Amino acid sequence: MPGHLEKRSNKSWTIVVELGRDPVTGKRKRLKKAFRGTKKEAEKELARLLTEIEKGTYVEPTKLTFGEYLLRWLDDYCRPNLAPSTFDSYQRIIKKHIIPALGAIPMAKLQPMHLQSYYSEKLGALAQRTVQYHHRIIREALNHAMKWQLIPRNVADAVQAPRAKRPEISVPGLQEIKQLLEAARDHQDYALICTAIFTGMRRAELLGLKWEDVDTNTGTISVRRTLQRLPETGFIFTEPKSQKSRRQVLIPPVLVEILKEHRRRQLENRMRLGEKYQDHGLVFPRQDGQPEDPSNISHRFKALVDKLGLSGLRFHDLRHLHATILLAQGVHPKVVQERLGHQTVTLTLDTYSHVIPTIQKEVVEKLQDLFGHQTGTKKA
Repeated sequence: MPGHLEKRSNKSWTIVVELGRDPVTGKRKRLKKAFRGTKKEAEKELARLLTEIEKGTYVEPTKLTFGEYLLRWLDDYCRPNLAPSTFDSYQRIIKKHIIPALGAIPMAKLQPMHLQSYYSEKLGALAQRTVQYHHRIIREALNHAMKWQLIPRNVADAVQAPRAKRPEISVPGLQEIKQLLEAARDHQDYALICTAIFTGMRRAELLGLKWEDVDTNTGTISVRRTLQRLPETGFIFTEPKSQKSRRQVLIPPVLVEILKEHRRRQLENRMRLGEKYQDHGLVFPRQDGQPEDPSNISHRFKALVDKLGLSGLRFHDLRHLHATILLAQGVHPKVVQERLGHQTVTLTLDTYSHVIPTIQKEVVEKLQDLFGHQTGTKKA
């Protein structure tokens, strides 16, 4: 495949590569690229281009801007392939943050320094974990641009994403939880709070739970769907976030009785409202049977715990509480993983590493009890 240099001016060259003839028109095809530098540098660039063309890795520069590409990526890949809630978050971040800052840059000219400057600027206004999420979106979008042969490399791979510190999980003691349950006994979300504590289910999973998923005879709850509220489309039911999240959770008799009582009151309310009650079969709906807004749950829970002096405790922390109690009681991490619906047991252990020291201490004590007498030592 022949190629040559054409001198334009001092340290300015046109690199020309002959690509043969078009099989349809028969016209000669040429690749021309302007280059500034010494002749030796231009020859080196010519050799690089020839190698890429020979290997089939050469990508012709596009006039498409990064912003134009991101909008096409959202429609062509994200909308049909991502969960609605994930697509919504991608779309909001791309349109509100990424496009205003980087959208005008041509795809062929996007450089690592552009991304690094963007992350540095955003770190002044957003949390580290949020900026890291922005990086993940940009990197994923550019990976697809490579697959679609719009760019030769992913510049996001050359950028150091901000390291997000894993937030330290703090859960209340058992005495505080007993206080919470006692105070919530007459609260409209009492059964919901108890179910969260006894199962470790996510808020979206609880709000998507239907009575057909609850078997009070066997004491099991089947997690089959989640409830999401999207700004543009409203309430939607979706499948759990992963295959591991589709699971069956055993529940204790005390929760079975709480759910039975909750069901009885719900049926009484349904009879009282008559046609005004819209039955969707949900375990934890609004008073009129409609799906409950997840944010309402969080607001009501915050008001409840603030009254008890437990400010800072979030509804999601009840999930953490469930896992922490089980691990501290010596339940195998694999069992905890399955109850929580985590993808891997490693994720469970990483998330609840604060419990590990307690487990380690119990292991040491058990080893001492088992083998201490054989070595002539006793537990202190």
